[in-house]
Amino acid sequence: MSHHNIRNLTTLVALRNTEVERLQTELAEKESLRERYQKNLERLTGLYTNSGPSGNLHPALAGNCGDYKQAVMQMADSHRLDLHMHEADMALSQQQLNAAWAKREVLGKVLVKQQKVVLAQQNVQERKQHDELATQLWMRGQK
Repeated sequence: MSHHNIRNLTTLVALRNTEVERLQTELAEKESLRERYQKNLERLTGLYTNSGPSGNLHPALAGNCGDYKQAVMQMADSHRLDLHMHEADMALSQQQLNAAWAKREVLGKVLVKQQKVVLAQQNVQERKQHDELATQLWMRGQK
């Protein structure tokens, strides 16, 4: 295999590295968003649980308090659904990252193997050149 092919393989490995890094960054951003969803859910849960019982309030206030709790609970449910959808998207992104990483590893192994082949070929050529020079010197010494 020529140096040109090794250069092409090196470029492919670099491109795969770039893809893996991009997917890692994307997954980190998604993890950050997931954490924000979870913190918001905790806050919303705290809002409706800490608003207190509405049964011992004036009927108008009790109705407002109940409506408030219901609205916050619906918002929390909506956030929970969004979180589940986001986590499913994260799972797909993780699969893409794993696949890209595997491709990079395979190409990296192929590159290393081809580099060894080229190095072995170069070593054989160098040995032949040294043998030829040694033979020429020996023959000159015989004359």
